[in-house]
Amino acid sequence: MSNKAVENILNDKNIRPTAMRILVYQTLSSSETAISLTDLENNFESADRTTLYRTIKTFENQGVVHAIEDGTGITKYALCHAFCNEEKHKDLHLHFHCTICEETSCLTDYSIPKIRLPKDYIAQDVDLIVKGICQRCNSSAL
Repeated sequence: MSNKAVENILNDKNIRPTAMRILVYQTLSSSETAISLTDLENNFESADRTTLYRTIKTFENQGVVHAIEDGTGITKYALCHAFCNEEKHKDLHLHFHCTICEETSCLTDYSIPKIRLPKDYIAQDVDLIVKGICQRCNSSAL
């Protein structure tokens, strides 16, 4: 994705497009799986961990990325759909965590169904993690 395209996306989300923010966005957009803060650090050897953390938090607060708690104790991040915003992440889809390669993927074609809660219960967030063996690990085992 070109720098100009990323700048436009960030500007649309009211995020100032600094060089680091553009690079982080490009890294997230080129990844097929969710990325942890440590993964980002490993991609940017000279970047400060605090800067990367603030960038991710800004992206999350503005609806650019969503956090994924996949049960490993390490939060991972993936790009949101274009229709997410700072008030609400609207991309309620399944996440898949591979127990072999330890990667977590967004399965955006599989939506989380609306869950009916008992009276006086208010849902604030819904996560659904499916754990198993991903397509790549399954095919390499054959």
